[in-house]
Amino acid sequence: MSEKLDEQLVGDFPAIPKQERALLKRQALLESGRILFAEKGYEQTTAKDIASHADVATGTFYRYFSDKRQLLMALLEDKLEKILPPEPQWGEANPQNLLAAILEEHIKNLQELGLYDVLPELLTKDPQFAEVVRKARQKIYDKIYQDLLLAREMGLIWEDLNLDWLAWAIITLLENTPEKLMNTSKKQDFYDAAKVICRLVLPPDKYI
Repeated sequence: MSEKLDEQLVGDFPAIPKQERALLKRQALLESGRILFAEKGYEQTTAKDIASHADVATGTFYRYFSDKRQLLMALLEDKLEKILPPEPQWGEANPQNLLAAILEEHIKNLQELGLYDVLPELLTKDPQFAEVVRKARQKIYDKIYQDLLLAREMGLIWEDLNLDWLAWAIITLLENTPEKLMNTSKKQDFYDAAKVICRLVLPPDKYI
């Protein structure tokens, strides 16, 4: 899945720098915003805080961003696929190992972005952003459901399961798995998480 934030969420920037020095200042503001949002939370971070952390004047902040929301949306632009849950693949030779690797990569992406803890706060305070995430999540759900239909046609999954509820259970588990896995580097933890999800879908004799 590849998603881009609605242009209305980001809005028009006050200025788009072209000179290298100005580009570096804007990038410093973005990085400072990312760090402070992760450390302090969205609500407790101000434009003045971000400017100070980037070692620029507050006026410089407003030269490039209309407010802290626009800066945060600029950070999140084109990154929804790193934030939202990944999509399992059931028809592969070893779906359990593949899902474990996908989960590990997903956690790595979330850690690199550093804004995972900010998202629940943002979703409750920004209805527009929440709606964009809801639509993107629905697309993932629809893809999971269609993949389950195909897997059923191939005779891979439990025959008596309601696919609507199964897709809901999978996406719910995938959305909540990062909270448990975020502070682990053990391969076995990712494998165990993948095993639980795969066991919902596939009889053991279909794993390999």
